[in-house]
Amino acid sequence: MNGHRSQQYLESLLRELRALPRETEWLEFKRSYADPNEVGEYISALSNSAALVGKATAYLVWGVRDSDHAVVGTTFDPRTAKKGGEELENWLVRLLRPRIGFRFFRLETDAGTVVVAEIERAVSAPVGFAGQEYVRVGSYKKKLKDHPERERALWRTFDRTPFEDRIAYERATDGDVEQLLGWQVYFRLLRMPSPGTTQTRLETLASDGLIRRADAGGWDITNLGAILLAERLRDFPGLRRKSVRVIEYGGDSHTRALRELEMDHGYARGFRELMNYVRTLTPEREVIEGARRRTVSRFPLAAVREIVLNALMHQDFSVTGAGPMVEVFERQLKVTNPGAPLVDLDRLVDAPPRSRNDKLTSLMRRMELCEERGAGVDTVVLQAEKHRLPAPRFEAPGDFTRVTLFARQPLAELGRTDRTWACYLHACVNYLAPRPTTEATVRHRFGIPNDDESTAAALLEEATKAGLVAAESAVEAGASARYLPYWAAGPRPSPS
Repeated sequence: MNGHRSQQYLESLLRELRALPRETEWLEFKRSYADPNEVGEYISALSNSAALVGKATAYLVWGVRDSDHAVVGTTFDPRTAKKGGEELENWLVRLLRPRIGFRFFRLETDAGTVVVAEIERAVSAPVGFAGQEYVRVGSYKKKLKDHPERERALWRTFDRTPFEDRIAYERATDGDVEQLLGWQVYFRLLRMPSPGTTQTRLETLASDGLIRRADAGGWDITNLGAILLAERLRDFPGLRRKSVRVIEYGGDSHTRALRELEMDHGYARGFRELMNYVRTLTPEREVIEGARRRTVSRFPLAAVREIVLNALMHQDFSVTGAGPMVEVFERQLKVTNPGAPLVDLDRLVDAPPRSRNDKLTSLMRRMELCEERGAGVDTVVLQAEKHRLPAPRFEAPGDFTRVTLFARQPLAELGRTDRTWACYLHACVNYLAPRPTTEATVRHRFGIPNDDESTAAALLEEATKAGLVAAESAVEAGASARYLPYWAAGPRPSPS
């Protein structure tokens, strides 16, 4: 048994479900326990059908008679049920693809025990069980492949409904909304006076799409409202795996984890706490430059802030079972988020901004949590240059995006790939400024002494041979030459 639902909530839910005139595409009553395979098939069918009819949740209820919806009780106990020696819930999770959230709740009534399975709707693809997808046709469970018109409609549903507009929590009371959401943060970040009445506060939240009126009364909390303002993401079954994990490691490998934090708040509600925690993992140190002594962080906090925000805003919420993660090592800081990048990795600096989650991004900007549109990656690169750190690394391992920041490292210890990549990003931000990239700017970027004329020239030659930068003019040469990123100089040359 898992999840958090009060006795009062479950009693109210059961009354609502029993009051329906008949079973629906998203509701199935069972008098007694069914075969585990049939349970898995019902979860698939109910999840897919909930998506088709626009419901956030489907229900499979044991202990209620189908004919008249009378409570008759059940002996089914999901806490002890097994399949082949394996706990039923674990067995079901293993065979459902893509993974969705479902929770069992037990309710004791005067007429006997009722068990309710609360099932998330399909989000990005039809949910299958043991390799087969199911759907409800009226109150009957059918194979989805035998009903192509419903399969087409289901795929259109995935394309049509943005993540932010889907429902995370249904039929919440006024008090539930104010308990589940950190509404005070909403007004504080938007610099708005908090209305004096609950009703006015809720109407204001509704005006931004954070909640909306439920057909059956009360409020539906949208994914947008929950992901931004949740007091506890675990209260929203479809979002509990979207919390941010922060892990500190000893050294530069994953072999020794020192401590871990899982931020269970919504992103706007918990962002200040998250960044304060990350700051404690990146202690400041004193450095001496010439005659000056100054205090710096191991990783520029302005850069850390931007890559964390980008991970939150631009993640792919359809990737189930994974959320943003921050990993802090001795000499590296990695931020990973679900979802492949929407633009080429080597064009992140100059490409027009694209977002999977426009409403989320827009509201976070209004809350002044992030920079102006498209400035985030530029900030990360410029911070690395300002502190003379190795260039940030952008990677796309599978269906994820990862950005790595590096602590200070002598130029002589950088590999060729890191040197040429730093020159390329240097040329990118200069071109967009706009200002020229020359041997002099490269010396300044890497902290090379002014009397060392050969090192900067060698770095630019390496980057040119790698096809990342090109001389602006074939006539210019030596210290007077100006360089451009490859995309500003015509077709990308082949690396030498």
